[in-house]
Amino acid sequence: MAFVITSACIGEKAGECEEVCPVDCIEEGDEMYYIDPDICIDCGACEAVCPVEAIYMEDEVPEEEHEYIALNRRFFEEK
Repeated sequence: MAFVITSACIGEKAGECEEVCPVDCIEEGDEMYYIDPDICIDCGACEAVCPVEAIYMEDEVPEEEHEYIALNRRFFEEK
């Protein structure tokens, strides 16, 4: 399981999440940040510092935000 960044990040892109990640699994995209689920160690550091509360554990992502689970994975698969 990994953390997932959701729609609240779009346009915000504060970046605190990327700065605190101990395994560098967060990357900036055009509109938002993304978490690589294969590298994420589920430490929660990113979730704690997100100023717009856009980050959730994968199994806690609100139903209306479920598309972001796939978007986060796809971002890294297309690299």
